[in-house]
Amino acid sequence: MIHEARALKGATIHASDGEIGSVSDLLFDDQRWVTRYLVVDTGGWLSGRLVLITPIAVRHVGWDERSVAVALTREQVRNSPDIASDLPVSRQKELEYFRYYGYPPYWIGSGLWGAAMAPSALSWPAMAPVPPPPEPEHGAAQPEAEGDPHLRSLSEVTSYTIQARDGAIGSVSDVLLDDQTWALRYLLIDTGGWLSGRTVLLAPHWVSAVSWEGRSVAVDLPRDVIAQAPGYDPTQPLSRDYEARLHAYYRQPAYWEQEAGAA
Repeated sequence: MIHEARALKGATIHASDGEIGSVSDLLFDDQRWVTRYLVVDTGGWLSGRLVLITPIAVRHVGWDERSVAVALTREQVRNSPDIASDLPVSRQKELEYFRYYGYPPYWIGSGLWGAAMAPSALSWPAMAPVPPPPEPEHGAAQPEAEGDPHLRSLSEVTSYTIQARDGAIGSVSDVLLDDQTWALRYLLIDTGGWLSGRTVLLAPHWVSAVSWEGRSVAVDLPRDVIAQAPGYDPTQPLSRDYEARLHAYYRQPAYWEQEAGAA
């Protein structure tokens, strides 16, 4: 199912033996446009420490209840590597994190999640037993110690200006998140006064450029083309029929067909 990501903000994280905290942000990578971590505020339990939890550990998202169940214990989270929630996060720290939990790293492989298209396929016991990522051999190149510039904060990108070929068309108000793959499927664009507040959708993969310093997203489309796109009603569930019409209008391949072919 596809949902507005903002609904996860403040959602309670439930470990197998109690609460861990609440979601304060999401980190996604801007190459694949996939959520890689939930940023969790542990509150008073760990003195307000922020921890990262990979969607690989997620077992269920209760969108109506604003809750996320994870296949972790509080002790596991307490003793997990202190991977910084502030960007940038180094690949070396990520590798320590994945070794600790015994998950294969998402950046090795051709799927959205490395060896798989969905994070649930990499979790225990869903996956066939595999050893955790190996320690680097003596003398081998070490993982990058500097921060990975491709990990971005979802809170940051929501408010970026959308620049069409012939001018601004509004700003990002939220994203639509696929809770199976954790891919960011669409940017929700608030057009403000330009289209009388109408909300339009643009897929991240249709974006031609992102200026992180300039806080703007560029699309190689004229404003009138976007204005005539199939309308989106945020009060209704997103249907596959609507998605198909949207992709056909923009003459873009359907992501579900591409991902089925890559699986």
